[in-house]
Amino acid sequence: MRGAAEGIRAYRLIAGMWIRSTLAYRASFLMTALGNFLATGLDFVAILLMFSHIDALGGYTLPEVAFLYGASGAAFGLADLVMGSMDRLGRRVRDGTLDTLLVRPVPVLAQVAADRFALRRLGRITQGLLVLGYALPALDVHWTPLRALLIPLMLLIPLMLLSGAAIFSAVFVAGGAFQFFAQDASEVQNSFTYGGNQMLQYPPTVFAKDMVRGVTFVVPLAFVNWLPAMYVLDRPYPLDLPGWLAFTPPLVAAGCCALAGAAWRAGVRAYRSTGS
Repeated sequence: MRGAAEGIRAYRLIAGMWIRSTLAYRASFLMTALGNFLATGLDFVAILLMFSHIDALGGYTLPEVAFLYGASGAAFGLADLVMGSMDRLGRRVRDGTLDTLLVRPVPVLAQVAADRFALRRLGRITQGLLVLGYALPALDVHWTPLRALLIPLMLLIPLMLLSGAAIFSAVFVAGGAFQFFAQDASEVQNSFTYGGNQMLQYPPTVFAKDMVRGVTFVVPLAFVNWLPAMYVLDRPYPLDLPGWLAFTPPLVAAGCCALAGAAWRAGVRAYRSTGS
């Protein structure tokens, strides 16, 4: 517990330093945040253009796809804001600058995660929340008492988004741990983080069942939004899983974080500086 508290404090101090640096040039920050907002919004524009020619995608209407898109985008945006700097670890391993972090009396994970904290990534979170705000009142859902309870408790305030962000953060950390061994694997990590977010924005019915099994049982990204959303929308999950799994994202997130933490510690122990 003491190590975790020290890590959080170190993260807060380092991130605060970068935030102050960013806000010293407010016009630049506003332009980059707006650019991030518009760039990520192009994904939803593509969905809107698609639905201008079709009525449903994989059996899902536009509000239902927007629901999936907004939940995944907001959760991923939060994880990207907090842990997005992990993809720079491979570069530090190659050039030896990771050694300077190891000699400091501060947890290495906190230093790597907070390095170059990019406040502009708030644009992605804002865009995901706006799409989610559009989708929720537009959904045609039969509201049972339990289903109505799931919306405020697991989706918006706060468990679904926080659980999804924790799952994505665990993938960021596990990808960083892999870079201790591969050293140049940031694109492999991005295929599971950015690529996973892209996948979750669409209904599971448009993907092959083997792909759906992979993101359910191997890298459990389906718990970010697919499984809770299937329950809210009253739709069967392609793998015929029980409905109560919609309530398990917090448990899955905790398990993912524990496994990612173990992978990170193994990577740090295996590190032998540059040239090893």
